[in-house]
Amino acid sequence: MLSKDQAQQMKQQLIEHIKQTFPEEKKQGAIDQILGMDEEQFEQFAIQNKLITDEENPKTPEQPKNIPKCIFCSIIFGDAQSFKIDENKDAIAILEINPISKGHSLIIPKKHLSSSDKIPNTIFSLAKKIGKKIQTKFKPKDIQIYSSNIMGHEIVNVLPIYENETVQSQRKSANPEEISKIQKLLEKKSTIKKISTPKTKIIKEKMYIPRRIP
Repeated sequence: MLSKDQAQQMKQQLIEHIKQTFPEEKKQGAIDQILGMDEEQFEQFAIQNKLITDEENPKTPEQPKNIPKCIFCSIIFGDAQSFKIDENKDAIAILEINPISKGHSLIIPKKHLSSSDKIPNTIFSLAKKIGKKIQTKFKPKDIQIYSSNIMGHEIVNVLPIYENETVQSQRKSANPEEISKIQKLLEKKSTIKKISTPKTKIIKEKMYIPRRIP
């Protein structure tokens, strides 16, 4: 079971995550729900949302029990639902489920990086690639790329600017159908290599007919 200190620490991390990523009208309700849980209720909530490992059903014998997980690490390991649109060796790109604007995307490092100076250039390269796709598909006036730290995990935002959106602009919930449509437009298409079959070369031989001598 989570200790009182562990539960309190995780609650603070989740509240910080809610403050930074939830739509304005849903923030206070979500925060009140988190604060209203006792240690046992919060532990069940954390297990259901795969923020910690169920100590009765660990995934592997070696996996530590009740170790708090970062929500972004859960996405990387496939434990949390996300809408992935691209990936490279150092990061995955997903759509923000509470976006500031249409196409708002997050680039999540595959390693838990705690400071922006540790973000490799390959992650910003992926962010620029996603920005170009958004520019092509949705024609925003500008694309803003910036890093932020949520629950101790550095991420990179790709924010399309259509009017006067900023980092502090109000967020809104996007329904799954809407996000799926955007995902289909932006996701990396799997390329099928065309196997070229060699053409059969027909060699025409000239037939030599000896001259008939009368």
